[in-house]
Formats: sequence, structure tokens, C-alpha cells
Amino acid sequence: MASQTSRPALIPINVAIFVGLPLLALVLVPVWGIYYGYDGFQWLWALAFLYLNGLSITAGYHRLWAHKAYEARAPLRWFFAFWGAGALQNSILVWASDHRRHHRHVDDRDRDPYAATKGLWFSHMGWMLRHYETNTEDFSNVPDLQRDPIVVWQHENYIALTVFMNLGLPLLLGIWHGDIIGTLLIVGLLRLIINHHVTFFVNSLAHFWGSRPYTEANSARDNGFLAFLTYGEGYHNYHHIFQTDYRNGIRWYQWDPSKWLISLCSRLGLAHNLVRIPDFKIQRALLDTQFQRIRREVEERQSPDNLLGLLEREYQQFTESVNQWKALQAERYERQVAVLEGALSEQRQRLHAKWEQAAMHSKLRTLEYALKMQRKRLSLLIDQVRMQAQPV
Repeated sequence: MASQTSRPALIPINVAIFVGLPLLALVLVPVWGIYYGYDGFQWLWALAFLYLNGLSITAGYHRLWAHKAYEARAPLRWFFAFWGAGALQNSILVWASDHRRHHRHVDDRDRDPYAATKGLWFSHMGWMLRHYETNTEDFSNVPDLQRDPIVVWQHENYIALTVFMNLGLPLLLGIWHGDIIGTLLIVGLLRLIINHHVTFFVNSLAHFWGSRPYTEANSARDNGFLAFLTYGEGYHNYHHIFQTDYRNGIRWYQWDPSKWLISLCSRLGLAHNLVRIPDFKIQRALLDTQFQRIRREVEERQSPDNLLGLLEREYQQFTESVNQWKALQAERYERQVAVLEGALSEQRQRLHAKWEQAAMHSKLRTLEYALKMQRKRLSLLIDQVRMQAQPV
């Protein structure tokens, strides 16, 4: 009976890294600061390392390799492989495999490696400290990455690479600056711990704190404050429904430096084939969730029949818009095939394609606008439901 309730054994190396190093920093960093102090040079380099590591995880490990949200040329992939190793979060192969399992089995206590349903502590870092079955390496879900020579090289040389990035580089920087210990403590140790925990916030807090505008099918949430801390990864509800989008913050004003880095690399020719979810699909997800919430409120408040009728008409209109969008997509595909297979000249094909694209774009924009207007009407409808439910 005891063996059934006992927890898996601890992983000593992980306990040393994720528990021992923070305790060490808690003592050494302030003591050195009190007696010797740190200067602006060291703080600026710590911030630079923090962002280089963090963006290599978010734009590299996560969006490039785990989700294939875009493609990158070799120089950018090498950059992410080196600085990602500096984040000390395992190799690309292990990280991406774990993350793909997380998305496939999100919130499943038996199959999600860092399931939020097991609690905030477990999803933040508890899952890494013991030999849980969900931590067993299984690369069957990353055959594409096993064909990437950069990913394979980094995996095979990961220990040497992460030691060099976390100890070697700060040491060289300290020698150059003339303060080895202070630089190691700030650029090496403190930076590493901060980088760990802001990344872990995506697995933990981003499944507990925030809103769920796009889907309520899982625990992932959108949180602008967490996005600021996590290089744009805090728009987690959006990400869990549209995981292949190279963006997490889809609005121009949403803080997402990972998105901006990928876009910049695209302009420089280092990245291409960026995946961008059509706006209609995004509006559809927002409306789907809004309808679910309104239906719940209407049922709970026992709203009058006229409001139920309004809701039903709105839903029918929503269904018609979705069907029209699907029909347009099918029509566009058929016409593209017809043009390619036809006997039109190359110049006429180009002109025809441009005309078709302009006409199709106009129709899609009309449908997108219709969904946006419907969202506003639903907001007014829910206000009516709540007002009629209030006691006179």
C-alpha cells in the first residue's frame, strides 16, 4: 500500500539546478552586492543574456521547432541552438517533444508532462524534480526534428554547450571587465534563475491567471502582464487554440517581442513561410466562446423567450457566415486549380489570379466585418440578459 502512494524518486541534478542554485543566489548575490557592488556594465550584460536566452526559447525552441510556425535558415537556427542551450532548459529535441505532448494532452493528469490540473507548483517546476512517467523521453512525436542536423548536433553536445554558455561566456566577460565573481553572479547565476522562472510562468500561471476569450476547452489563459515577463508568451489562450501561428499577441499593441523578432528575421531573409491564422478563424473562435457563455447565462437566469429568440437568430446568422466562409475557401481552391490546369497564357493567368484574389479578399473582409458586428450585438444581448435578471 505504501508503494502505491509514495512519490517518484527525486532527480538529484534537477534538484541541484532548480532548488540549489536559487538558494545559492539568495545568499551570494546580495552579500557580494553589499561588500563589493555591481556596476551598469554587468547589469546591462545580464539583461542582454536574459533576452538572448529567453527569445531563443520562445522564438526558437517553441515557435520554430515545437510548432513549426515558420521556417528559418541555418544561421538563425544555429543562433537559437546556442543561446537556447544557455537557458538550461534541456536540448531542443527534449524540450519540443515534451511541449508537443503538452499540447496534445493539455490538462490530462496522466499524459500532460506539466499538467496544470496537478496544481500550480507541479506545473511550475515540480514536474521536473521527480522521475514522473510523463518525463520519460519518447521522441516518436519529433521525427522531423531528428532529421534536422542542427537539432541533432545540439542534443548530442548539449552538456558541453550549456556549460560553455552559462559558465564560459560569463567567465570571459568577467575577465574582460575585471570582476570575475561579480559578473558570474549577475550575468551567470541570477540571470539564469530569472530566465528559468519567467519561462516556467507560461506552464503555471498562464494556466491559472487571466482570461479565456478564444476557448474554454482547456485551462490556458491570456494575460498581458505575463506576456511582458515572458517575451510575448502570455497570450496563452490564443496560443492553445492556434498553436501554429508565429504570433501569440495578434494585436499591434500586444507585447510580443518574439513575434517582432521573427518578423524582422523574415525581412532580413533569415525566416520564411510564417504561419498566420486568418482573421475570420480568430473571429469565429471569439464568437464560439461568446455564444457558449451567453447560453449558460440565459439558462441560469431563465431569461424570457424574446431573448432566447434573439440568441437563436444570432446563432443561425453565425452558422451561415461560417458556411459562406467554407464555401469561399473551397471556391478559391477550385479556381486556382482550374487556372493552373487551363490553357491560358502565363500573362492572362497572372491577371486572372490577381482579379480572383482581389474579389475573394473583398468577400472575406465582408464576412470578417459581419462577425465583428455580431460580437458587438452579442455583448448588448448579454447586457439585456443581466438587466432583466436584476430585481426591480
